[in-house]
Amino acid sequence: MNNLHWTIPPMLEGAHVSLEPLQKEHVEDLLLAASDGELWNLWYTSVPGPETVRPYVAKALADREAGTAMPFLVRNAAGEPVGCTRYFRMDPVIPSLEIGYTWYSTRVQRTPLNTEAKRLLLGHAFDAMGCTVVEFRTHAFNHRSRTAIERLGAHFDGILRRQMRMPDGHLRDTVVYSILDNEWPTVRRNLDYKLDHGASA
Repeated sequence: MNNLHWTIPPMLEGAHVSLEPLQKEHVEDLLLAASDGELWNLWYTSVPGPETVRPYVAKALADREAGTAMPFLVRNAAGEPVGCTRYFRMDPVIPSLEIGYTWYSTRVQRTPLNTEAKRLLLGHAFDAMGCTVVEFRTHAFNHRSRTAIERLGAHFDGILRRQMRMPDGHLRDTVVYSILDNEWPTVRRNLDYKLDHGASA
C-alpha cells in the first residue's frame, strides 16, 4: 500500500467521464449540475441546492483536510460538470473506504458515464490504494441507487435501520453493500464488458 495514495487525491479520466479533485472554485459547477432535474428536491438524497452548495463544498474540503475523504467533481466527455462523488470513511489501517455522496445530472443518469466512474473509482481503490473492501450505502427508498449498486456486482450486506438523520429531519434506513478485494477481478471484468458494449451499470 502506498500511503501517498491515501493523502493525494487522484485525477481519474476515461472515455466518458473525468473525476477531478473538488475545489472551492467548483461551487457554481456543482450547482449547475444539480440544476438539471433540481436534484435537491429529492427527499431521499442530500444533493446541494442554491442555499446549501457552499457549506456542502466547505464540509467536503474540510473532510479531505482531515484525511477522511476525497471528493470529486464529475465531468462528462465534453468537460461539462454533471455531478459529484467521493471516497469517504477512509481507513488506511484495514484498508477500506466507502464510495458515496454520488449524484448526477438527470441527463447522464443510467448511462455509461456512471459505469465508467465506478470502474475508475473502484480500480484506484483496489489497485492503487490496496483496499480489502469498498462499501456503498444508500437510502432504503432510493431504489434507483440500489439498482445501480447491485448492477455493479456489489454484495448486499444488510439494512441499518434509523441509521442517519436526513436534512428534512426524517431518520434514514440505510442499505449497505460491499465489494471485497478477492471479488474485484470478477466485478472489474463485468464493468469492462459493459463499457465495451455500451451498457450502463
